Amino acid sequence: MTQALSIIMTFAWAAAAVGLAWYVASAASEVTYVTLADGRRQTRSLPVLFKVLLPFVGNLDALMARPSFAKRISALDRMLVSAGFEGLLNGREFAALEVLCPLVTGAVWCAAIALLGTVLPESIFATSGLNICIVGVLIFAVMPRIWLRSELKRRHFSIMKALPFVLDLLTLSVEAGMDFISALHRNCQTRRMDALNEELLRMVHEIQLGASRREALRAMADRVGQPDLRSLAHALVQADEFGVSIGAILRIQSDQLRSRRFDRAEKLAAEAPTKMLGPLMLCIFPSVFIVILGPILMQALNALM
Repeated sequence: MTQALSIIMTFAWAAAAVGLAWYVASAASEVTYVTLADGRRQTRSLPVLFKVLLPFVGNLDALMARPSFAKRISALDRMLVSAGFEGLLNGREFAALEVLCPLVTGAVWCAAIALLGTVLPESIFATSGLNICIVGVLIFAVMPRIWLRSELKRRHFSIMKALPFVLDLLTLSVEAGMDFISALHRNCQTRRMDALNEELLRMVHEIQLGASRREALRAMADRVGQPDLRSLAHALVQADEFGVSIGAILRIQSDQLRSRRFDRAEKLAAEAPTKMLGPLMLCIFPSVFIVILGPILMQALNALM
């Protein structure tokens, strides 16, 4: 009877492991995308852990509806929109993921550490299992926030990198006689779809739907939050209000952006020696000492022995 029960339990655990592996594999293979202003779909990559846990975020709706989470959810909504995940993730879902990641994944992590500690009683999993569990839960707790900030930083860097070139194209088009909206529309059609092109396409679409150019520019600046793009939008709004030539403003902004990019490059170049000092001290110098002093130390030990 005991042997039959053991066999049944083994098959049950095996079936559970196979089912879990199948679910994780199917979630990982799912393609996630956002819908752009013109109806096109643009893929967005989400971590596999998010794809696995997203079907369960609805269970925390009552918790996320509490007033104590309202400020956090509002901030997450702004960050997700600025990072380009509008329509794919919202603040409520991401806040629920921040709760589920340490709870669910942390529980699986602790169970795995406990199992390893039982199977390997003399290993570090048995002697320091509690510390490893705490560290794992903390990592899973901060992982969603770190991922969102890295995605936001990556998108802002992409916009900053493409903005001077786009401004040059817009300046040439406007100075050649095209109006600003037509130049924007032409730019969105001819360039490949990147982060900046997505935002410009949305701004053109909002203007076509009836929003004024000032409102569309202010909405883009607030939505993206990238300093260079916000500065450009505010300059164009002021030019529209005071009747200044758009071509002149675009040329001035292009020169300023190139100057800022050059200053940033100089700053990074000046920081490079300091950043190289750590790897140099930790990796290269010990290797040199081992190569030079290793044979001498071996000869000294052989002489002593």
